Amino acid sequence: MWKSQNLFHKLCIHTSAAILKKAPQNLKGKRPAEQRWIVRQLRDPFVKAAHVQNYRCRSAFKLLEIDDKYNILRPGFSVVDCGAAPGAWSQVAVKRVNATGENPEYPRGAVVGVDLLHIAPLDGAHFLSNQDIASPATHAELQRILPGGLADVILSDMAPNASGFREMDHERLVSMCLSLLGLADVVLKPGGCLVCKYWDGGLARKLHQGLTEVFKEVKIVKPQASRKESAELFFLARLFKKR
Repeated sequence: MWKSQNLFHKLCIHTSAAILKKAPQNLKGKRPAEQRWIVRQLRDPFVKAAHVQNYRCRSAFKLLEIDDKYNILRPGFSVVDCGAAPGAWSQVAVKRVNATGENPEYPRGAVVGVDLLHIAPLDGAHFLSNQDIASPATHAELQRILPGGLADVILSDMAPNASGFREMDHERLVSMCLSLLGLADVVLKPGGCLVCKYWDGGLARKLHQGLTEVFKEVKIVKPQASRKESAELFFLARLFKKR
C-alpha cells in the first residue's frame, strides 16, 4: 500500500515559489472572486502534488488518506465510483484494488465510474459517462459490468452544481447521498462499505440516520486535503446489512 501522506509531505513541504511568481500575470483582467480562486489554487500544496503525481485533481488525496487509515480498498475488490468525473478517485481505486492486474501476486479488482458528465478514459476503469447514478437503468448496467453483479465498495465524491444558496445546495447533496442507499440495495455486497461526501448542515442527521439503518458502523471523516474553511465532510459507512 502506498505511503501517500509521507510522499505528499516530501513533495509539498512548501509552496512552489516558481508557481506563485506567475500569479500577477494570471490575475490580469479577472474579477475579484476569480482572482481569489486562482491565488488559492496556486498556494494549495495538494494542487501542486496532484500535478506532480499525475492525479486528475487534488481530491485524490482525500481518498488516499481515508484508505490509508481505514483500509477500504483492497486488491481484488470491486468498486463503484459515483460522480467520478474527472476521475481522480477512480485513479486511486484502480491502483489500490489492482484493477489493471499490474501486480500479478494479488487478485485483480474492478472499478466502474458513473457521472452525468463525460469522463476521460482511464486504464483499469470502466466509465459510464452521461448517466444518472440514481437511475434503475444505470443500476442494471452496473450489475451487468461488475464481477458477479456486486461491489465491495461504493465511493461518492459527487456534488450538485452550486446555486449560491448554501442551504439549498446542502439539501440537494444530502438527497443525492440518500439515493446511494437505493444503489447499495442493488449492488453492494453484505459487509460492504460506502464513502460519501456531504456538506454539514441541518439535514446531516437525517443522512446519518439513514446510513445507520443499513450499516453497522458509521463514522464522520474530514481528511487533511479537505480545506479547513469548507463545510465538506465524509461519511464512512461499513458492514452493510442487506435489506
